[in-house]
Amino acid sequence: MISYIYLVPLFPLVGFVALGLLGKFIKKEVIIGSIGNVSVFLSFLVSCFIFFEWISKGYEDPVVVTLFPWISTGEFDVNWAYQVDQLSITFSLIVTGVGFLIHLYSIGYMHGDRGFYRFFAYMNLFIFMMLNLVLANSFLVTFLGWEGVGLCSYLLIGFWYDRKFEGVRIQWTGDAANKAFIVNRIGDFGFLLAMFLLFVNFQTLNYSQINEFLSNSYSTLYNSTLITTITLLLFLGCTGKSAQIPLAVWLPDAMAGPTPVSALIHAATMVTSGIFLIARNATLFALAPNTLIVVAIVGTLTAFFAATIGIVQNDIKKVLAYSTVSQLGFMFAALGVGAFTAGVFHVMTHAFFKGLLFLAAGSVIHGMHEEQNIKRMGGLKNYMPKTYLTFFIATLAIAGIPFFSGFFSKDEILWKVFSSGNTILWIILVISAFFTAFYMYRLLMLVFFGKERFDIHHLHPHESPKIMTIPLQILALLSAIGGFVGIPYALGFWLGKHSNLFEHWLEPIFANANKVFVLSSVHRFHLPNQVHFEEYFLMVLSVVVALVGILLAAKFYSDEELSIPKKISTNFKSLYLLLYHKYRVDEIYFYFIVDPLIFISNKLLWKIVDSKIIDGIVNGSATFTVKISEILRRIQTGLAQNYALVMFFGTILFLLWVLVGF
Repeated sequence: MISYIYLVPLFPLVGFVALGLLGKFIKKEVIIGSIGNVSVFLSFLVSCFIFFEWISKGYEDPVVVTLFPWISTGEFDVNWAYQVDQLSITFSLIVTGVGFLIHLYSIGYMHGDRGFYRFFAYMNLFIFMMLNLVLANSFLVTFLGWEGVGLCSYLLIGFWYDRKFEGVRIQWTGDAANKAFIVNRIGDFGFLLAMFLLFVNFQTLNYSQINEFLSNSYSTLYNSTLITTITLLLFLGCTGKSAQIPLAVWLPDAMAGPTPVSALIHAATMVTSGIFLIARNATLFALAPNTLIVVAIVGTLTAFFAATIGIVQNDIKKVLAYSTVSQLGFMFAALGVGAFTAGVFHVMTHAFFKGLLFLAAGSVIHGMHEEQNIKRMGGLKNYMPKTYLTFFIATLAIAGIPFFSGFFSKDEILWKVFSSGNTILWIILVISAFFTAFYMYRLLMLVFFGKERFDIHHLHPHESPKIMTIPLQILALLSAIGGFVGIPYALGFWLGKHSNLFEHWLEPIFANANKVFVLSSVHRFHLPNQVHFEEYFLMVLSVVVALVGILLAAKFYSDEELSIPKKISTNFKSLYLLLYHKYRVDEIYFYFIVDPLIFISNKLLWKIVDSKIIDGIVNGSATFTVKISEILRRIQTGLAQNYALVMFFGTILFLLWVLVGF
């Protein structure tokens, strides 16, 4: 079955082509939705078959399936090939599994939309590009998928191109799409430069060949300027796709798109690309300890930065957007300390509970007739019981309450960061975890509890149809139990080798990277399969921190008049406004980067360089030619006497030149 890996991305591609070419001729939404959903579901089935075959046959080494030669010129040779291993299978299952549930939900959410077929065509293309990204066996094929998801995000964020959207210098959803596209190009430039350096120095862009070369050159390449430069450039690409400081500004504005798009971008596809890229090149990053420090610091600061903003936002999707940025920060912090498995584990659990949160938020928006301001909600628990219950489960999962999925992955990240000796980063992450629990329970309280803060005479909230609630229930189940595949040894020591199945599953992927850590003695994790009192203590501490955040939010927002939050926002007005306006990062970018570039482009490059110099040279040469032509044309008088006179003087001048010249 592994040789049929090409079917995984092929089915969504077929769905995209079919809907793109024939969708406008299909009148029934059920047929369009079926094509979009079946294509992704078939990809999920094939991924499952490959997973079970891999398990049953006990494969450990990657299997490369070459489809066809792609580019061959000189020393540059790239095949279109897919690399099947534990990492690519994991991401394929996440992308197709969660992606299918989002597609299924979209049938109900997008019902009646004039661009129904176009929406599913774009969604299928998104899945196809993401699968190429995670299955690729070379940087170049990955980069194709990398750019593809960027294109699809542009198409889907600006899907409702004629709708207004509030943002910093953003008025339309198309402006938000442009912002996402442009910011990502900055990171993609770093990815491109990294590929150039890799090919120049290793003569290949193939993952397996590069890893083999690295494995044989640990001592000479460790902490070298070349490896540090390559990894920093790759990380720049990751900060763009995965919305980390300083390129995190695009993701909150990506909420301009339909809610299923937000779920797909935030939970299963685009934003996890950066995590995948570092995990795929774990050995490369392990050889660059300085880069890993940068990754850990940036991830930690991003987690704190976004979590503090999330506590004061009033748009239900904006709160979840900043939550995504913060959770991605946790993942990068894990990668930065060398805990690659913990980072990927959090990708999986985050896909469950964040996909659920966005889809549940979409259910609320659908039931509230497009209302997104949580200050105009309240009391929806009685109107939307299924949505409330699933949202509540996802809230407990992201807050890290035992024994929901987020508890296992978040706790493992905190433990790995602490045991690696980065105490300051651990403290910041614990504070960020506190804010996470606080703002998520704040969101839950303001949306589902308290009195109705909407016009009950004109607005009638209602539960979403089953085609929307069934995906919620499936994701709620995964959010509740999905973390048990990664039970840490401290809690599952009685299970023996089955205590952390996810870690054992990915162990071959990161074997070389862990070997580098052992040889360099930079990362000193506690030995696996040992019980440590510190781990139990920190585990309890993180749970206590989460519970305190939940209890504070419950106390602050259980009051129907919201007197405590109003008092805090009044007494700390400057801090509140700073957080509400997202630290004014967008304004700073516009003031120091965008506006100067626009000024230089308009005043200098356009009006002076282009209009006066370049146009002046072009127009001046034309004017000069016209003037000379006007003078020369007067020679053509039509009188034979004049021509004879000219010939006579010409002959005289020629003879003089010959006599004087010789």
